[in-house]
Amino acid sequence: MKIRDASGWTMFIFGILAFLLGLLGLIRPELVLSLLGFEVVDRAQRAASDYTIVFMTASSMASFNMGAYYVLAAWNDLKKFYRWTVPFRMVTFAVFTSITLMGIAPMRFLGVGVWELAGAVATGYALYSENRK
Repeated sequence: MKIRDASGWTMFIFGILAFLLGLLGLIRPELVLSLLGFEVVDRAQRAASDYTIVFMTASSMASFNMGAYYVLAAWNDLKKFYRWTVPFRMVTFAVFTSITLMGIAPMRFLGVGVWELAGAVATGYALYSENRK
């Protein structure tokens, strides 16, 4: 289990970042909300029907798991998995950018979309370059 090439490194780095941000969200969901530019309301002030913290916990668990999948894929050189991530990460970019530009999410949330696009382009380019060799 070792990382063999640039495409593996793009997957590994994204995986570590997703894992750590997911872990942070599990431990401190309000901090992640703040990082993303959302207003943070004290838990005691939230209505019983406010599921923001539940949603942040679920999203953080997904990020934590996705990070683990990416790291394991990089360690095992699963190129097919790398290829599958590129178009889906571009869709994620499109959706997150759209909701930011429509005013549904704060402008700082655009960073998530840009991060996904950068990762998709980096992995896609690395795979393309490796296939040309």
